[in-house]
Amino acid sequence: MRLFIAIQLDDTIKNALTGIQATLRAARVSGNYTKIENLHLTLAFIGEYGDPDRVLDAMRTVPFTPIPIQLEGFGSFGDLYWCGLARQDELTACVKRLRRALAEADIPFDRKRFSPHITLLRKASFDRLPGVTVPKASMTAERVSLMRSERGKNGMIYTEIGRILV
Repeated sequence: MRLFIAIQLDDTIKNALTGIQATLRAARVSGNYTKIENLHLTLAFIGEYGDPDRVLDAMRTVPFTPIPIQLEGFGSFGDLYWCGLARQDELTACVKRLRRALAEADIPFDRKRFSPHITLLRKASFDRLPGVTVPKASMTAERVSLMRSERGKNGMIYTEIGRILV
């Protein structure tokens, strides 16, 4: 099964993000928009891995504290557009501890440098990208989730299969 570890977002953040998506749609930016229920912050992408209990065991070894999250900035990786987050030392430290626990448990994960962002749109196509204003929105994450990713007939389906409360 395809797994990743994420912070699920509250309604305040999701509503702010869907507002950005509405601005892009109104400007006729086409592509694959992330559904509201799929908006999240990935902390570690594991990929195909058959033992979610082992991942949860590794997650339980990590000391988590509440993590402040605040939207800040807008950018892209090629044709993937995202909303960024304000720098938070707590988030960076959490990700380092989490990835260290995965490595110590010999659980494979994507080792790319952590760049905190929330994907809004993939395969974007447009004549002119509109100016995007990122609303002031914040939350405090109080759980870290192990997620399963499956391709459904109408796009990706993300399901929480375990969580650690912070």
